[in-house]
Amino acid sequence: MTHLDWGLQAKTVIVTGATGAIGRAVAQGFAEAGAKLALIDLDQTTCDTTALSLGLSHRGYAADLRRTAELPALIHRIESDLGLATTLVNVAGIILRTPDLFSVTEKDWDAQHDINLKALFFLTQAFAKRLADTGTPGSVINYSSQGAMSGGLSGSVVYNATKGAITTMTRGMARSWAPLNIRVNSIAPGLVDTPMLQTPGQTQSDRDAMIQSIPMKRLGLPEDHVGATVFLASDMARYMTGAMINVSGGFLMY
Repeated sequence: MTHLDWGLQAKTVIVTGATGAIGRAVAQGFAEAGAKLALIDLDQTTCDTTALSLGLSHRGYAADLRRTAELPALIHRIESDLGLATTLVNVAGIILRTPDLFSVTEKDWDAQHDINLKALFFLTQAFAKRLADTGTPGSVINYSSQGAMSGGLSGSVVYNATKGAITTMTRGMARSWAPLNIRVNSIAPGLVDTPMLQTPGQTQSDRDAMIQSIPMKRLGLPEDHVGATVFLASDMARYMTGAMINVSGGFLMY
């Protein structure tokens, strides 16, 4: 292995939530490392536009990941178009903020768990099964959150319950699939300057307070997550599995 060679040239990488802020930044990083991208999100036109902006080697795939019975076929379709995918980056997720826990509905609960947790598990299952069937090493990077440690702020308790589960599930997958040379790690973002951070009625004072809670005194940017994500997928992290990388500007330290 040559150090500083990501080992990702011409490899196929799947990114979910790929047209969102972090997903797109991560996809750009993999494209720069020479990978071919399968970009998954809900809208085909937006997926296609994002793929084209990264170059001609990439493809967009509109999919509702909650339709779990369709996920193995999606994995096979990507393989037919781009070759066997060896990295999966699970970024897709939603947050439904409910500051009053007495107002959380079963619908709110199910929506966040279905997308953030259930869809992630079954897409990863389909991806890893294909690697296992072909005897191919691979890597999964799951996006968790600092809220998995803090429990959730600003009405994000249910959202962060899913992120805590993702953190635990990552470790279980890592143990189960290590003999197959399928590595599973996670990224835990902190307070990132994306639409997901915004809440109704949020003021500049609220924003300033968030910034002051971060030792590096700024909100995270989507591109701040690229290095850690590409690293975890790369040959340079070939002996890492079950790890969670904290990308938070020191918001939490552990």
